[in-house]
This record gives sequence, structure tokens and C-alpha cells, in this order.
Amino acid sequence: MDWTAIVWKVVYLAVAAAVTLVVDRCVTRVTRRVLDASSIPSASIFVNIIRGVIWAFGLLSVLEPVFGIKATAFVAALGVTSVVLSFGLQDTVSNVFSGLGLMLGKVVQPGDYVSVGGFEGFVTDVNWRSTIVRDRLGNDQVIPNSVLNKTAFTRKGASSLGCCGVEVLVRPDADLARVSDEVARLATEALGELADDAFEVGVTFSGFDAYGTHGTVWLHVRPDVAFGTARDRVTRVLQGRPWLADAAGAQE
Repeated sequence: MDWTAIVWKVVYLAVAAAVTLVVDRCVTRVTRRVLDASSIPSASIFVNIIRGVIWAFGLLSVLEPVFGIKATAFVAALGVTSVVLSFGLQDTVSNVFSGLGLMLGKVVQPGDYVSVGGFEGFVTDVNWRSTIVRDRLGNDQVIPNSVLNKTAFTRKGASSLGCCGVEVLVRPDADLARVSDEVARLATEALGELADDAFEVGVTFSGFDAYGTHGTVWLHVRPDVAFGTARDRVTRVLQGRPWLADAAGAQE
């Protein structure tokens, strides 16, 4: 047994792995900075693909010196194997290409506020397999890229992403203008630090019946605030106001 050759191969393999690791980290860092500074969405799918290419070259560099396998023969064998594996990895391949399509087409990107199938939140990342959407309570929804690419979803703008409503029923004889002013003032005071200062509290009336006029108090809160918390504050401060219709009477 030629121990010198074995030691040389081990050293060569260790050096190649170390160099590949350093290149991987440096290129990853530079790629993230370039993506952040460019118009291309900064999602991990691009970084993952580049890292995969780097490690693939690292593997090819040690095939012949360490394992005695010619790179050309390995690539040819890999091509045949890829055809076989593709049948079992159709979902994975579909997710990768769907993720690239979503990113390059800027259909969805990190930071967007979307509503998908009743779940809504901020897109935190798009990786090689799925898109991660996080709601205001910190819950993550993992959506396969291929599914998202075929599903209708809503991408909300700045004016609606932090907007929620509180329904009110106002007495028929109430002065709606005065009610609107009072509700806006009380709601603004109740929200306090939860409010998004870029928007004001709004009040709209959508219809009426024998029991009163139906209205909605529109609240705009910060991205990290749960809608339930904002609604609770405003509901408490509006409870018992003299211009509110008798809910018990409305149910009789």
C-alpha cells in the first residue's frame, strides 16, 4: 500500500474542500450585497444556485486527482443519471424553475405583503423549494413554488397591508358627521403607538336598515402589530357610546 499517495490524496482533498468553502462564503457574501444593491430581489434561491455551482466545480476538481475518475466521464454518467432521477424529482425541479420565474418576473419577492388562500402576511424568503409567508402573529406558511406559481394571490399595497376594520351600528337619528369625527378621535387615541402614522383613521358608512346605519372604522397599524390587538383597543373605547344602536334590539 502506497501510504505516500494516500496521504497526498487526503491532503489534496482537504485543501480542495477548504478552498471551496472559502470561495463559497466569499461569493455568497458578495452575491447578497450585489442583490441588495440591485433591482433583483434578494432571495436565497439565487444564493443557493450559486453555491451549488461552486461545490459542483469543487467536486469536479478532486475527481481525477483523488478518486481517479475523469471529469468528462463523470459528467456524461451524471447526464444519464439526471434523466433517470428527473422522473422522481419532478416536483423539486418544478419548484426550482417556478421559484426562478417568480423572482426574475418579480411576481413576488421578499418584503411583499400577500394574501394566498385566506392566509396573508409578508414574504420573508423564496428558496429553491418554497416561498415563506409570515403573518402578523409570527406564523410561517410554507408554500411550494410550483403551487404559488399556479395559484391566484393578492399582493397588497402600502395603503392596505396594515389596514383592518371595526364594524359599528349607529342609531338612525345620529348625526353621522359628528359620529365620524368622534370615532376618528377616539380610535386614534386608543391606537396610540400601534398606529401607522402615515395614515389616518377613517370612517365609512355602507348602508342602513330599520335598526341603524352600518359603518366601518378603518385602522392602519404598524407591520408588527396584530389586527386583533388593534381591534380590541378600539372596540373597548367605543363600547357604550350613546350614538350606538341597540344591538339587542337589532337581534329581536
